[in-house]
Amino acid sequence: MTARLPFPRPHRDDVLIAAAGLVGGLVLWRLGLFNNQQAARAHGDWVLLPLVVMCLAELLRRTAPSVALPLSVAALVGDTLTGSLLATVMMFTDVVYAAVLYGRPRLSRAVLPASVALTVATTVGALAAHRRPEALLVGVVCGLITVMPAWTAVIIRDHRNAAAAERLRAEQTALLAEMDRVQAVTAERSRMARELHDVVANHLSAIAIHATAAQSLDDPEASRKALAVIRENSVQGLAEMRRLIGLLRGADGDEEPSAAPNLDGLDVLLEHARAHGAAGDLAFVLRDERSGGPLPAPVELAAYRIVQEALTNALKHAAPGEVTVALTAPEGGPLTVRVTSPHAERPGPRAPGSGAGLIGMRERVELLGGAFAAGPVVEPDGRSVWQVRAVLPVEEDPAGGGGEGTRGRSGT
Repeated sequence: MTARLPFPRPHRDDVLIAAAGLVGGLVLWRLGLFNNQQAARAHGDWVLLPLVVMCLAELLRRTAPSVALPLSVAALVGDTLTGSLLATVMMFTDVVYAAVLYGRPRLSRAVLPASVALTVATTVGALAAHRRPEALLVGVVCGLITVMPAWTAVIIRDHRNAAAAERLRAEQTALLAEMDRVQAVTAERSRMARELHDVVANHLSAIAIHATAAQSLDDPEASRKALAVIRENSVQGLAEMRRLIGLLRGADGDEEPSAAPNLDGLDVLLEHARAHGAAGDLAFVLRDERSGGPLPAPVELAAYRIVQEALTNALKHAAPGEVTVALTAPEGGPLTVRVTSPHAERPGPRAPGSGAGLIGMRERVELLGGAFAAGPVVEPDGRSVWQVRAVLPVEEDPAGGGGEGTRGRSGT
């Protein structure tokens, strides 16, 4: 069983300092070099005892400064009374320095004021005892071995604390920068995922619908028409993919591409929807009731993508009837996009979906600080319709806004 030491193991440098001090003190003692020859002749070899005690204090200077300091004070008093060796005095100054530098904050703060008070008291006492100007030298010596090492250690400790605080601040800044980078990468990946879904899902859904119809038709002419529609949507889907790849390869990925669609392209979008929805007896109507001026590009892009996704869902899920796209934007007010389609329970969609469409629409609206809702509603005339409604603020810094829960039918 290993015995436990009453104090922590001394640092290697402290052992070297104590050994050098002991050797130096023995050399001075052997040569008879004392600071007070009269006291040394009176006490003989007793001057070595304070030397050894001071060396023990040096061993504890770093690991136990609160013990080393009073031990060194006692050794210095004994050294002064027995003749005084310069090595003992030098080691005392080092213990004072170490107590301030390595000690607890309370000890570190107390050493310098105590050293100043001791120096003043020693100076006053020497002047009172001798009443000669030379007595001031006693105070000077006392200040040199107490105040100076304590003051030096205070300066170094303050610099170390400042350096540690700066390192911590730098680490925190680096951590925040890494978190910002991760969040930026995640946000950009989400944006690219929404863009990829929106530009491709519409064309692929139309391809799936017409491919299913072509498989069930025996009329060669109808099959050729379905294949023509499939080819047209494939070409358009490839064009959209090329545009997105160009965006990814661009130097600035934070900006929307210059060819990003806007609300002026809704007529073409509805023409494609009419061509794809004819087989399902779907009619598409656009009601543009905007009265305000031009809208910001991000708002128009978001509105276009919402309409595109809502029409894709209508082609896949809606019952035969009229699909209405309504846009309202009063002067200075938000843009409201409302897409309604006949709602009826169906055994399944005309084309498969992943449910990401409604999620993407909601994310686009929330990024602009708007409100989004999707689900079945009952019109005043009693018809049950599926409604997608998005309110998009047009101010530069919109306040954050939530949307109602998405209910019922899944998106593309």
